[in-house]
Amino acid sequence: MTPILTALLCLGLSVGSRTQVQAGTLPKPTIWAEPGSVIPMETSVTLWCKGSLKAQKYVLYKDGYPETWEEQKPLEPKDKAKFPITDMTSVYAGRYHCYYESPTGWSEPSDQLELVVTGMHSKPSLSVLPSPIVPSGGNVTLQCGSWRGFNRFILMREVEGQPSWTRDSQRAPSGEFQALFPVGPVIPSLMWTFRCHGFYSNTPQVWSLPSDPLELLVSGVLGKPSLLTQQGPVVTSGQNLTLQCLSDVSYDRFALFKEGTSDLLQLHGRQTQAGFSGADFSLSPVKSSRGGQYTCYGGHNLSSQWSAPSDPLDILVTGQLSYTPSLRVHPGPTVAPGENVTLLCQSLSNVDTFLLSKDGAADASLRLRSKYRAGKYEAEFSMSPVTPAHGGTYRCYGSIKTSPYLLSYPSVPVEILVSGSFGHHGPPPTMSSPTAAPAQGPSWYLYVLIGASVAFILMLCLLILLLVRQQRRGKCRKSTGDADPEPKDRGLQDSSRPAAVAQEETLYAAVQDSWPEDGVKLDHWATASDAPPDVTYAQLNHLTLRQKTSASSPSQSGEPPAEPSVYAALAIH
Repeated sequence: MTPILTALLCLGLSVGSRTQVQAGTLPKPTIWAEPGSVIPMETSVTLWCKGSLKAQKYVLYKDGYPETWEEQKPLEPKDKAKFPITDMTSVYAGRYHCYYESPTGWSEPSDQLELVVTGMHSKPSLSVLPSPIVPSGGNVTLQCGSWRGFNRFILMREVEGQPSWTRDSQRAPSGEFQALFPVGPVIPSLMWTFRCHGFYSNTPQVWSLPSDPLELLVSGVLGKPSLLTQQGPVVTSGQNLTLQCLSDVSYDRFALFKEGTSDLLQLHGRQTQAGFSGADFSLSPVKSSRGGQYTCYGGHNLSSQWSAPSDPLDILVTGQLSYTPSLRVHPGPTVAPGENVTLLCQSLSNVDTFLLSKDGAADASLRLRSKYRAGKYEAEFSMSPVTPAHGGTYRCYGSIKTSPYLLSYPSVPVEILVSGSFGHHGPPPTMSSPTAAPAQGPSWYLYVLIGASVAFILMLCLLILLLVRQQRRGKCRKSTGDADPEPKDRGLQDSSRPAAVAQEETLYAAVQDSWPEDGVKLDHWATASDAPPDVTYAQLNHLTLRQKTSASSPSQSGEPPAEPSVYAALAIH
């Protein structure tokens, strides 16, 4: 701008001022940008200047530029004008103000508008200390950092009309350039989502790309959910793993947080058929970086209010240390309820902590600090007293204090059998560790099988004994019937039958005193090599004789029998 033009301009403004004083003060115009004053590179933006209905033209000035940046005629009803920028670059970044001219002169300049272009440099990182989970009324520190050597960082809150904060950068011992922004107190009635940019002091309106957004969760306002895993807390590399956050409160979204990081994974909630809300967080495939302690939260859309944290869940990754410990049980793997059992885990390698896990248990493993004895690192896990819930298969692992969630290879499994439990699920067991022992394993069915087998064998033996006894009785009856057959028709007895019966009674009376106890069979034949040919030998049974004697009437005639005499050869043992 030439000195003459500058003088004329000053003269015109001076005259305008005098005119305003004479005609009344003209209000200063208002300047703004749509859609906003922070514009990504290569996008469009419109600057607006609004003044008086009597305005004849609007003029836009940019700081550092000696001439009028742009002039525009007013739009109907002549109270404003627009200045479009179709392709935002660093050339358009800067501070602007506008004037308008009316028949009575020039207006006062508007307030300044700072127009910023973003995306000219790589994005910084944004993290929070100590955690993105903040109790209501708490304070945190946000850290914006970059390796590009920015002189300054600016922190912006993603709420319209909220101020931004600018800090000079400091070089950390790691070589990164950082700036710290204290934030708080955090209250649940506001949204707490932030981004940050980096820039150089000689181009303060040329910013980097924005950092990833960081949301602060105001926890403890709502009821806590539950965090579960179907795969169990001990996993191996490459395995699929899903953490499930569930709640009986109808939450719209859920967040998963890993202790010691600023990572906060959020998912939209879903409703289950059982009336729960939840979200499934996939951590597949498992890597060493997945090991850690997790909690989850539930929240509602368009609100910073979140639930209290779930109970923590430890995820332990095995096979990350090269050694394999050993596991022994004392006094033995089979124990009775009430006895004491000790599981001894040992390793020749350096171990800070031993972990004992039970197959099928959903809770975390038991942990004990190792002790160095006789050239080995070891830990003793005591179960006292043993209950049926202690039954199951156990494995032990080793870990070091610098990476407590990365484990060694598992030991050879050891199974504990609690005798007499038969699948009884008692109260939670008591062990020498702050954590209760896991639930009972499925070994009870062995006792059921053994009991059923013993009962079957006993029943089979009893059945065989009854069959043998029955056969022997049948043979006895058959032999007795052959020696002394009973007449088929007692009404047709011949005249010789009473005499025979009388003779039989006489013979029974003769031997009654020397007879064995009732029911004993006399089944041995007497031998007589000199017996006459007309004598018939018969095997007699005490019961048979008694029955026949009582059934037959004694002979009254006293006559000798017509048929040969019958003698009984008796062999008494």
